[in-house]
Formats: sequence, structure tokens, C-alpha cells
Amino acid sequence: MVSKNQLKLVLDKLDTVRLELLRLRTMLLPEEKLSKEEARKLEEARKEITQGLGINIEELVKELG
Repeated sequence: MVSKNQLKLVLDKLDTVRLELLRLRTMLLPEEKLSKEEARKLEEARKEITQGLGINIEELVKELG
């Protein structure tokens, strides 16, 4: 059985991985004109990375389907 502490560590790592993937995606994708909504989301993700913020597993599941 997994303890609450172990689960929290895994979820924290998942949040970190998600933010890193967003950062890498922006670096690797060819530059193209962003819509206002895309630019807003990108700026929001960059702020989250800078602040060390993440999302919980329920939000990640909703986002990824």
C-alpha cells in the first residue's frame, strides 16, 4: 500500500514534469504566431514555472482526458 506521503511525492513530481514539458515544448516547437489565448496560457505557464507552482492530479487528468 502507498502512504499519503509517498503519493504526495509522486504527485509533486508529476506537477514538476508537466511544467517542464510545457517549457520544453515552447523551446522546441517552431516559432509561429500565437493567438491571444495561446499567448496568455504560455505566459501563465511560465509564471507557474518561475513560482514553482503545479497542479494536482485531478486537474492533470481533466486536462489530459
